[in-house]
Amino acid sequence: MVIEHICCLKRCKCLWISCWDTVWLPFLPFPDRLCPAPHETITGLDLLLTMSLLRLLAATLKHPGIQFLKNQDVARKVFLQNRLYVSSGATEPFLSGSNSNYVEEMYYAWLENPKSVHKSWDLFFQNGNAGAPSGQAYLPDHSSLLQSHGLTQTAYKAEKLVEDHLAVQSLIRAYQIRGHHVAQLDPLGILDADLDSFVPSDLITTIDKLGFYGLHESDLDKVFRLPTTTFIGGNEATLSLREIIKRLESTYCQHVGLEFMFINDVEQCQWIRQKFETPGVMKFTNEEKRTLLARLVRSMRFEDFLARKWSSEKRFGLEGCEVMIPALKTIIDKSSEMGIEYVIMGMPHRGRLNVLANVIRKELEQIFCQFDPKLEAADEGSGDVKYHLGMYHERINRATNKKITLSLVANPSHLEAVDPVVQGKTKAEQFYRGDTEGKKVMSILLHGDAAFAGQGVVYETFHLSDLPSYTTNGTIHVVVNNQIGFTTDPRMARSSPYPTDVARVVNAPIFHVNADDPEAVMYVCNIAAEWRNTFNKDVVVDLVCYRRRGHNEMDEPMFTQPLMYKQIHKQVPVLKKYADKLIADGTVTLQEFEEEIAKYDRICEEAYTRSKDKKILHIKHWLDSPWPGFFNLDGEPKSMTCTPTGIAEDMLTHIGSVASSVPLEDFKIHTGLSRILKARMEMTKNRVVDWALAEYMAFGSLLKEGIHVRLSGQDVERGTFSHRHHVLHDQEVDKRTCVPMNHLWEQQAPYTVCNSSLSEYGVLGFELGFAMASPNALVCWEAQFGDFHNTAQCIIDQFISSGQAKWVRHNGIVLLLPHGMEGMGPEHSSARPERFLQMSNDDPDAYPEFSEHFEVSQLYECNWIVVNCSTPANYFHVLRRQISLPFRKPLIILTPKSLLRHPEAKSSFDEMVSGRSFRRVIPEEGIAVEVPSEVKRVIFCTGKVYYDLVKERKNQDLEGQVALTRLEQISPFPFDLLKEELERYPGADLVWCQEEHKNSGFYDYVKPRFRTIVNHTRPIWYVGREPAAASATGNKNTHMVSLRKFLDTAFNLEAFEGKMF
Repeated sequence: MVIEHICCLKRCKCLWISCWDTVWLPFLPFPDRLCPAPHETITGLDLLLTMSLLRLLAATLKHPGIQFLKNQDVARKVFLQNRLYVSSGATEPFLSGSNSNYVEEMYYAWLENPKSVHKSWDLFFQNGNAGAPSGQAYLPDHSSLLQSHGLTQTAYKAEKLVEDHLAVQSLIRAYQIRGHHVAQLDPLGILDADLDSFVPSDLITTIDKLGFYGLHESDLDKVFRLPTTTFIGGNEATLSLREIIKRLESTYCQHVGLEFMFINDVEQCQWIRQKFETPGVMKFTNEEKRTLLARLVRSMRFEDFLARKWSSEKRFGLEGCEVMIPALKTIIDKSSEMGIEYVIMGMPHRGRLNVLANVIRKELEQIFCQFDPKLEAADEGSGDVKYHLGMYHERINRATNKKITLSLVANPSHLEAVDPVVQGKTKAEQFYRGDTEGKKVMSILLHGDAAFAGQGVVYETFHLSDLPSYTTNGTIHVVVNNQIGFTTDPRMARSSPYPTDVARVVNAPIFHVNADDPEAVMYVCNIAAEWRNTFNKDVVVDLVCYRRRGHNEMDEPMFTQPLMYKQIHKQVPVLKKYADKLIADGTVTLQEFEEEIAKYDRICEEAYTRSKDKKILHIKHWLDSPWPGFFNLDGEPKSMTCTPTGIAEDMLTHIGSVASSVPLEDFKIHTGLSRILKARMEMTKNRVVDWALAEYMAFGSLLKEGIHVRLSGQDVERGTFSHRHHVLHDQEVDKRTCVPMNHLWEQQAPYTVCNSSLSEYGVLGFELGFAMASPNALVCWEAQFGDFHNTAQCIIDQFISSGQAKWVRHNGIVLLLPHGMEGMGPEHSSARPERFLQMSNDDPDAYPEFSEHFEVSQLYECNWIVVNCSTPANYFHVLRRQISLPFRKPLIILTPKSLLRHPEAKSSFDEMVSGRSFRRVIPEEGIAVEVPSEVKRVIFCTGKVYYDLVKERKNQDLEGQVALTRLEQISPFPFDLLKEELERYPGADLVWCQEEHKNSGFYDYVKPRFRTIVNHTRPIWYVGREPAAASATGNKNTHMVSLRKFLDTAFNLEAFEGKMF
């Protein structure tokens, strides 16, 4: 029997076959319920079953002269009118769509010569022209033929056999797709893990449901050939229907619920099916069971010990999901076995102390001493609560005897905020090791069920998972599914059936497992680790558990979940359940179990005794990202000096030349870009730079020094304002690009520039994590407009601003925030500098003592640096200073928009050559400085407004009476340099001028600090826009009117006469 043709009609597969000398006829119409999933075709694995059934059918009929098999559900209708062949798609579906063209060709050929077509078509068209009834045109009078061969009953039986096999195939697929809906996942037996009591009608939960497939109870003992899309048979090719259902229920409806059939890759689906369906796979040796029991003992007894010693302390214990500890250790063991050397973890506070103790292996006395209220902090900063702290540890993995490094990243109470940070750190560690496929470094993220479903940053992080410059080659997500969020019932906390449904968007398989079945959990975790290290894709393990206490140990959950907690109070702890099981089957004895408990209790007691000797808390012992060799042994900078940041002129010229060229041959660039490169070359020849070229020279010079530079953000490759063009695109070859920055020197560090997804929260968190990994990199994140950084406010507030104070963690990330009032509206004007300045930790009322290294010392004491450069040269220097400093601080740069092309906003090479440095303040350098006594007003300003002021001063011919001084570094405040400026003009009015509204911008920050410098003896007047709720106007005329108004005030030398400050 030969398969001749396959046609797909309305999601029904209609298989055409031809026997040796037989007519063509439609065979095996697939009902809708048997249609394969959208990503599979009838020519795929499903067809193999059909082929085997056809062979079986041929063997049954045993006659080469059989010409057809009549299907009682097939009806055909043919009309031939005026020598045109017309058919109803409903009655002749094989004639619809593209097939009708073929039939029409056959019909015209038959009209010319009936013998030119196969005899089956000759019969078909003859009957049609003769007015054969609907659906009968292609059928001869075959009742007599059947009878002559004695095959009427045989054909019916064969047809029934085929239908039953296809029904069984559909049944198997139903369990693979929907079996998780009836899996026994809730240890409490109260809720369905998918929040729905829905039981799929195609799962055989009762005998009568066999009728859905046209099967009956009498069919249970019939033997069926298994399709290639299942592994429930093991080495057996056939099973009885009863055994098929039994094995499917065992795989898909017990303590493991599998969601994977939405994955588009058939190979990956097959891999999962094989891992879970193969009979006997979930078997453990006695040694593995004993190890699992010992790990459960440590997990539970640790929580019990804390509860006994500090019953009234918050610790966010793991009770109800103690199996998480052996689960994590299993993932790490399997990953180590597969070659992983470094695991980076992120998690919320629940269970963190247990993870630190029993997974990372932090010294127990270091944990216990955190509960001592008299413990003094030795480090500068605020510190943080014990269940937010991180840790870094290198040790030998006992299961594999291989070295493993573990890092748990510190996290605030913003539960999922750490997700992108972990991913960024993981990407960096992979990058510095040359681990392009994630074979050595991986990440594990732990989540709570409510946060995993409710926090948008989870979605943002998932969408970074497969982007070339952000992928970490697969993350293992472990969800501690307490089935509650603080006091909120999950039915009120999410719209999706499961808390894990967000993972489906990236085709990540989801393994739900009852956390009261430790062996099922261990098996699932093993498979999750194998999946990640085989396919380098994300995977989710959903530990369906409960929370034995309230949100914290002081909370009363019975107020809001009385029925749930009545059941929890009755619940036998998982350790007792599992120990009883192993004792009953002889794997361990009661004495061995009790000895294991006593052993760990003794370890805890001894550590508790040692913890009493600790009087000082060193937060640096909890550092999650140490930088060996960068600081001295005490964690302090090796010096308090910063070398000049200028470079040799020949280096400037070389970088300018490369920035103005295309290093690749036969590379066709856009004609508009040719003009830009030509302009760059002209600037280089003239020894001047604009903003884009200054940035190019800063990055390029750092690359020569071995410093990796990474620039990330929305549209950064070209630049939002089309000024950067760090990635050139061939205009004639698709996807052919060139990054000239990587062609500067033979020996240079790599330059990474990457357009990000349209995310601020996730991407900024990612870049922060990348910057954590090494001090020898300049990591920059650029907002498309500075206004948009507020969607990443959590990362800015909880990590960047306060990270060092809480966790003694240095970070040198650079934020590039386009800022400037240019009439572009309230969402394209302000980077909200006032927010960064408000969070700066320098004291406005404390007049500092000036020392030899005041500039560097002041930078070391601050929590971050805020600058608003007015010249390309200063932008160049501040980027290079970020690496020259002997420590790392976040750098916030308010970058320009219109100044990118302003003819006056250019710098000479002379300002960038060796010996030159960043200028925190640029004082008046014109006529006014020659006779300071004649200066009647000093206007202090920052950023773009300087150019408006210079132009207006010239127009009013006040260059000798008004001095303009620019603050380039706003925070920390340059007290020393401004003191010199104020003393230079003792009789002048002091004015702060800004283009921002009075309740935003810089005024509220600079005013008290100026007053401190003059000891409150002189006022500092405000000139700028009036207070407003929106950051800027969207009306160009309104913008220009307000600009004109404050410029007039700035140069009205009598504007403040008689006014009280």
